[in-house]
Amino acid sequence: MYRTLPDGARLIRETVFHQEQGFQNEFDEVDLRARHGLLTEAGSPVGTFRLFAGEEPGVMILGRLAVLKPWRGRKAGSRLVREALAAARACGAGKLRLHAQVRAARFYETLGFTAYGPVEDDEGVPHQWMECELK
Repeated sequence: MYRTLPDGARLIRETVFHQEQGFQNEFDEVDLRARHGLLTEAGSPVGTFRLFAGEEPGVMILGRLAVLKPWRGRKAGSRLVREALAAARACGAGKLRLHAQVRAARFYETLGFTAYGPVEDDEGVPHQWMECELK
């Protein structure tokens, strides 16, 4: 885990969220206070996420999970989520939440997350809040 946004994570997020998906507001002030996960293979960046404290005590937020196209379908995303779950537990969190793109909700469900609340729009893309109880 990194305390500042590593260059590899920035590259992945620019590629996936900005170039591929068209999001305009990719980087924000949360990046300054978040911890950042970066998965590499043979020294090259593969995937990333950020983790930060939620507004409620004991809740952490997982965000900006992204995997470069050549690595999708090869369990890189699952590895990143498991790393985030472990990091949230190590921080003493009892719950991990995320704001998933609706099309990715099933992926998160397979890793123990449950959807709650209404579907919301984020830059034209439907998103759903999901959470996982940490044991």
